[in-house]
Amino acid sequence: MLATQSPSSSRRTRLGEFAALVMAINAGARSFLLVLGVLISFHYLSSFTLEFGRTSMSNIMTYFQQYPASSDDATFSGDEITIVVPSMEPDDDAYIAPTANAAFVILARNSDIDATVKSIRDIEDHFNRRYQYPYVFLSEAELSEGFKWRTSNVASTPVEFGVIPHDHWYQPHWIDEAKAAAARRKMVDDYVIHGGSVSYRNMCRFNSGFFYRQPLLQKYRWYWRIEPGAHFPCNINFDPFLYMETHNKTYGFTMTLYEFEPTIHTLWGHVKDFIKLHPEYLAKDNSMGYISDTGGETYNRCHFWGGFEIADLAFWRGDAYQAYFDYLDKRGGFYYERWGDAPVHSIGAALFASRDQIHFFDEIGYERSPYTHCPRNRETWAAGQCACNPAHNFDYDGYSCMKQWERIQHE
Repeated sequence: MLATQSPSSSRRTRLGEFAALVMAINAGARSFLLVLGVLISFHYLSSFTLEFGRTSMSNIMTYFQQYPASSDDATFSGDEITIVVPSMEPDDDAYIAPTANAAFVILARNSDIDATVKSIRDIEDHFNRRYQYPYVFLSEAELSEGFKWRTSNVASTPVEFGVIPHDHWYQPHWIDEAKAAAARRKMVDDYVIHGGSVSYRNMCRFNSGFFYRQPLLQKYRWYWRIEPGAHFPCNINFDPFLYMETHNKTYGFTMTLYEFEPTIHTLWGHVKDFIKLHPEYLAKDNSMGYISDTGGETYNRCHFWGGFEIADLAFWRGDAYQAYFDYLDKRGGFYYERWGDAPVHSIGAALFASRDQIHFFDEIGYERSPYTHCPRNRETWAAGQCACNPAHNFDYDGYSCMKQWERIQHE
């Protein structure tokens, strides 16, 4: 006789069978997902290990084999070193081979390492990953191996390091140190920025008349000066070097402002004396109206921001600028006052180059505390190309000289 089940017992049996089925399905799914995850992870780790082994790991192992953590940072015995790192492989549709004979130039010290790496990363992301121009570092003392390794690691192109010759950097022997020291104390008392610094004066003199003489730069025609800490907030989708070359430009800038008058008391007087001695060096269509509101009688203190320069090295090496710098250098104002390289460069470019050879790069966003140039052309940043705020643009700030520059463009 067949056993019979009550309806409630039958329902419990069916529920139990259903629960067992669900548990079996869940277990199978977990097993399947586990196996799938292992396979994906193995594939990813294999690919990652292979790629990492080709690039970063080889660089890291090489670095630590050469410079173990327990050893101090030794310095090279030579004056210059070239480090060539494997280039990143840019997307085929994005890569543009360099077409101008040009390089980035960075003056730095070991203490600038973090700011320098950030600036290089910035220019790489927004420009150089496509255009692939090399870097030249200059310093008054040998940079550490850590500095060289970190900067070379973040750059996608060859990086060269040069030590500045002693006579190109340090205060020359013919400067009257007692007079210079008295001037520094006066500037400190008057709260002039960098007023007491000899090293700052060395830097200004070097940038004014010696950087373009460095051996590592002799093979180049164009340079782009980058200061540690500079930020480039916009994609740069054209080649400024090629633009300068094809349009017969000499000097390119992004910001213009007034110099501190206490640092240049006698500068313009010496410039006028030089012009009287060498009127032949003045460009026919020069930019005197930008730097003087009185036809050359006085200097209005306008200058191009020296932290950003894209310029022709041949111009600085030319007879006019070289004679001009040598004349100013002998006056001693880099140490008896605190002449900056920005006004010295700007006056030289304004007088010895035609106004149409000086170019304002509105398209290149640039930030260096406390100033920002954010492109005024809305199409440049509104389409996602810029991260800067146009409301913070320095161009028409009360301390900006942009109106003076624009005025002479319409004369």
